[in-house]
Amino acid sequence: MFLRPAIVLLLLIGFASAHAHAAQPKHDKDFWRGILKQHAAVPENESADALAHELSAMLASPDPELRDDLAYSILATWIYRGNVLSTPTLIALTDEWRTNLKSGIGESGTDSVLKRSFSALCLSEIARREVKSPFLGPERYHNLVAEAVAYLQDEHDLRGYDRSLHWIHATAHTGDLLAALSDNPQLTKQEADAILQAIRARLATATEVFTQGEQDRLAAAAVSVIRRKEFDGSEFSPWLARFQEEDRDIWTHTTPESLARFQNHNYLLQALTVRILMEPDSPLMYDHRQQVVQVLSKR
Repeated sequence: MFLRPAIVLLLLIGFASAHAHAAQPKHDKDFWRGILKQHAAVPENESADALAHELSAMLASPDPELRDDLAYSILATWIYRGNVLSTPTLIALTDEWRTNLKSGIGESGTDSVLKRSFSALCLSEIARREVKSPFLGPERYHNLVAEAVAYLQDEHDLRGYDRSLHWIHATAHTGDLLAALSDNPQLTKQEADAILQAIRARLATATEVFTQGEQDRLAAAAVSVIRRKEFDGSEFSPWLARFQEEDRDIWTHTTPESLARFQNHNYLLQALTVRILMEPDSPLMYDHRQQVVQVLSKR
């Protein structure tokens, strides 16, 4: 039996309407604002686990209040407190955010970056918690390191702050994630090297100068690597030398892209110097700082 076209159209409209209704958030802004006003306490008769999944969906919102002020802020607080979200929910959120890092990857100038960027930021909170109270397991942790390294290099949208969307900041948020992952004793020598190389590659391939502190956040990630007891200090000097090598022709083959790379390198090295100065004094950190200063003095 064939349905009349008018009936099919009505069915499709009804399905779309029902689907749109189901996709609507269960709670409005005032509900979430109320949670923040109560220092992120979970409201009575509400499930923090269920609310966390609702908040996670808001990370892709173009509304900066929903995405940043409410969703991220509440999720970060609940992850940090340690006794709010169940382990299965934390693992489910981690896997969801890991998947989000690839959602729309390759796009630039679209809103798809918001889901990726704020998933990376939430994963940084997961990684910080993992250091204090492990729950991910080795396989999930190492997969996350690999995915964060790949995301730093694969993200094409380099915007920092936007007039209407406010913070986008994918590079900075990924720097935060890599810094937190590097504080974990599970990090391997190969992973530490991959993080440093990813930082260098991100700056080498950026076609514009980062202007919202991205170099400093990447410097913080680099310091998280080089302060590890297991870090092979002999690998630091060749890493720094690559910056000089990539910029050796800056004044003879000047292009907007080469100038952007040169300035991003400069700002990273300056931030790295300050970040190392903020670390506890040690012969190793002193040596690292002197190597950075030596490179800077030749630029």
